[in-house]
Amino acid sequence: MQTNQTTVTEFILVGFMDYPELQIPLFIFFLLVYLITLVGNIGIIILTKTDARLHTPMYFFLRNLSTVDLGLSTTIAPKLLTTLVIEHSTISFIGCTTQYFFFAIFVTSEACLLAVMAYDRFIAICNPLLYFVIMSKKCCILLVIAAYLCGLVNSTMQTIVIFSLNFCNRNTINHFFCDVPPLLPLSCSDTHTAHFVNFILSIAFGGTTFLTVLISYIAIVIAILKISSAQGRYKAFSTCASHLTTVTIFFGTGIFMYIGPGSNFSLDKDKIISVFYTVVISSLNPLIYSLRNREVKDAVSRMLNKIIFFK
Repeated sequence: MQTNQTTVTEFILVGFMDYPELQIPLFIFFLLVYLITLVGNIGIIILTKTDARLHTPMYFFLRNLSTVDLGLSTTIAPKLLTTLVIEHSTISFIGCTTQYFFFAIFVTSEACLLAVMAYDRFIAICNPLLYFVIMSKKCCILLVIAAYLCGLVNSTMQTIVIFSLNFCNRNTINHFFCDVPPLLPLSCSDTHTAHFVNFILSIAFGGTTFLTVLISYIAIVIAILKISSAQGRYKAFSTCASHLTTVTIFFGTGIFMYIGPGSNFSLDKDKIISVFYTVVISSLNPLIYSLRNREVKDAVSRMLNKIIFFK
């Protein structure tokens, strides 16, 4: 029945080849962003691991967030850079499957970790006297494991459904990595089930984590407004300002990408939005938590003093 159809063994990633005049500037920009991501997130991991004053639940979650950011960026950035220097950059079918598998793990785990961090801030502000009882070491470890398991479950199910489809003849992906929106139209199979599974799982994991963050911050805002002094309200809000900034960027771009006006969005706009939640956010998180957090800045200062003065 399919004698005239050739099974796809590799895909061509278009990337940003539609803008040849921007290839070099984009390559330099994304390379710098990736290097900042590596240095920043590795720095956060080392800092929160070695500095005893940062051995608290909040920084334990931050360390895991940096680990996920490293994984997400490393899954996407190298191939993105390749598409900017090699015309018709290819990725094998197995490579595409692997890239999507790890992308889905890291992006789901990040959403879950941000929800966990929102819950952590909720307990810290709304029930401070019992904070270290509720957020015990065992509880923190279980929450992080649950976040990674959610990523693994979502990724495994989606990867199996999507890459069990047949891909024939058409193999040009109008994107810089293997993602669902540009992949499914290339399939020569019925994709209704794949679309349905992708939608349900996106709502199950994305919707649940977003709802957790939303409810946590509604409770946090109510608790902060009950504080009588302006200084007290500012101090309470400052403890979650960094996390709120990260949440806004991550879920904001995710909503535009997957829950926004889908059919009206061109693939070029999808690519621009995808750059933010796959590459840029991973580089911003260390900066956000460093610049807006006195404890992190103090820890950096202590580490630099040890390095410079061997103290």
